[in-house]
Amino acid sequence: MDLLHAMALALIQGITEFLPISSSAHLILPFQILGWPDQGLAFDVAVHLGSLVAVVCYLRRDILQLLGGLLQSIKTRQMNSHAHLALMLLVASLPLIPAGLLLNDLVETQLRSLHVIIATTVGFAILLLLADRMGLREKQTDQLSLRDSLLIGIAQCLALIPGTSRSGVTMTLGLLTGYTREAAARISFLLSIPAITGAAILKTFDLITSTAPADIAALATGFGVSAITAFTCIALFMQVIARLGFLPFVIYRLCLGALLAAFLLL
Repeated sequence: MDLLHAMALALIQGITEFLPISSSAHLILPFQILGWPDQGLAFDVAVHLGSLVAVVCYLRRDILQLLGGLLQSIKTRQMNSHAHLALMLLVASLPLIPAGLLLNDLVETQLRSLHVIIATTVGFAILLLLADRMGLREKQTDQLSLRDSLLIGIAQCLALIPGTSRSGVTMTLGLLTGYTREAAARISFLLSIPAITGAAILKTFDLITSTAPADIAALATGFGVSAITAFTCIALFMQVIARLGFLPFVIYRLCLGALLAAFLLL
């Protein structure tokens, strides 16, 4: 892979993975519109691992608190707030497993078109705007309930469709179920850890059976650029939603959908 292409794709992955604008849609566009060659499984794994490292580094204190709470709960045989949150995040992560296994082939063969991306980009932008305006914005992260976990987890399955955005749909449900903007974003970021890990593991299994040669320079570039960009975007995103809410991302999605529709008509 050309290193400039590798850097561009890694930037796209890092910028879009945790923003509510759909990384899968943006990674499809260079091939649909610019005719770039497919980056291959190895590069997919590298940029996903870069994103995973970024979110783990950003949420390192939260992760240590969750792990500590689980260990304390096991030791004392009593539930605490951190252990409760960890269990609720586990519940929210479970629906994605059967959905991914059952729908992966359908998504890969039928739902990666520009028509689908335009529809989901615009449709879920409107839903995000409504959720941001209608949500009560009262609950904090440690108030994540079983009901809310299941709703957010089921919604996360929709992110298998390109253009939906895993971050966007989980934040939308977080807002609709009454969480603050920051809490909805933090829940989404915590859920991204098992989601990205699972995707990377599946791609690694496919990679093991692949005979395609690996471009070490491109892989290293993809990993590094994706990690640095994703970490920076998460930090900036939390500042933006605290000041401006989700409107900038809604406007971006609507403009992107309009541009893609215009491209189809040309």
